[in-house]
Amino acid sequence: MNFIRIILFIFFPILSFSQQRSVDFFIEKAVLNSALLEDLNNQTSALSIDSLVYKANLKPQLSANLFTNYAPVINNFGYDTALSNGQTVSGLVGFSQKIISKEQKSNQLKALTLLKDKMSFNKKITINDIKKAVQLQYIVTYSDHKQLVFLKQQLDLLNNELEILKKLTQKSIYKQTDYLLFLSTVSQQDLITLQMKQQFVNDLAVLNYLCGTNEKESVELLESKLELNQLITADESIFNNQYKIDSLSIQNQRKNIANTYKPSLSLLADAGYNSTLTVQPYKNFGYSVGFNLSIPLYDGHQRKLQISKNDLAQKTNIAYKSQFERQYKQQQEQLITKINQNELLLQKLEKQLKINETLVTAFTKLLVSGNAIITDYVLALNNSITIHNTIAQNNINRLLLINEFNYWNTNEK
Repeated sequence: MNFIRIILFIFFPILSFSQQRSVDFFIEKAVLNSALLEDLNNQTSALSIDSLVYKANLKPQLSANLFTNYAPVINNFGYDTALSNGQTVSGLVGFSQKIISKEQKSNQLKALTLLKDKMSFNKKITINDIKKAVQLQYIVTYSDHKQLVFLKQQLDLLNNELEILKKLTQKSIYKQTDYLLFLSTVSQQDLITLQMKQQFVNDLAVLNYLCGTNEKESVELLESKLELNQLITADESIFNNQYKIDSLSIQNQRKNIANTYKPSLSLLADAGYNSTLTVQPYKNFGYSVGFNLSIPLYDGHQRKLQISKNDLAQKTNIAYKSQFERQYKQQQEQLITKINQNELLLQKLEKQLKINETLVTAFTKLLVSGNAIITDYVLALNNSITIHNTIAQNNINRLLLINEFNYWNTNEK
């Protein structure tokens, strides 16, 4: 099997035995597999159909109606023929046409358009939420992977040092206790590496769960190079569109209230056969035309109450918008402060790591020459690993802060 792998690598160097995956791959899968986005797309399509239904309802309506009735009078018992006509046959084609103003039609279509805008807004927010969640989990999983690679490298180096120490101990250059102390350190590092591998596998499983993927631990995760988005104001943020749409919807509802109290007119007509079959029934073909006019006069002040309710909705929307703008500004300031603090801490940690690595290098040289104090060497190794872990966690926090910052600084596109 190894021989086959070598041959394939020589003749097909492009082939790789581990898949490379970027954060964009997982985001695309998560968006594609989102049932919520599918639901919102279907709701948007349904609203487009509603617009067509409303327009169709404004066109002339035709209906065919057939009605027959027979009310017999037996031995002078039965319905009064003046009321029942004895028998009736009616076969008519009816026509009706609503007459509404251009303003009323525009108002109704605007309401449907605003609902579609609301769906579009929800889709953008949902995609933004998906990106944030997937990016967050990808950062954690990638950091696990990167830390696992580092720990394996450190473990290999420690094992090499352990072999050197073992030979020197056999020559009585170092004490047996020195060797056992170093062996304990290597064993502890091996355990930490195993725990990190398990953590990577578990975090990768969470990433797969979020995105609907099934990537294995052999996958190679590419670095997520997050850059800070441009700082924007609350008015420019995509989240502010919610209040704009709600405000327009409330204004449109106010116009709809006014239109409800305008006179409504419908044209009516029918043509066909309508007869009692008593007098020359073959001549009872005909038609009729008319109209239906409805003028609202009094409704118990419902219009005034609906307007008051509409005003309250507008005040509520303004209050929520003001709260969003206030909290948005505070959150931006907090995130920028945390990012700056993170950068300052990272600089200090990197300086400390360089000093400690210099110390470990010096101890490595002393180990070979037989002059190293193993307790001090182990302490320096543990400090180096601790600092590296702290830097790794600091980098995770930095990326998470950038991810959060970019989430809120997403503008309308």
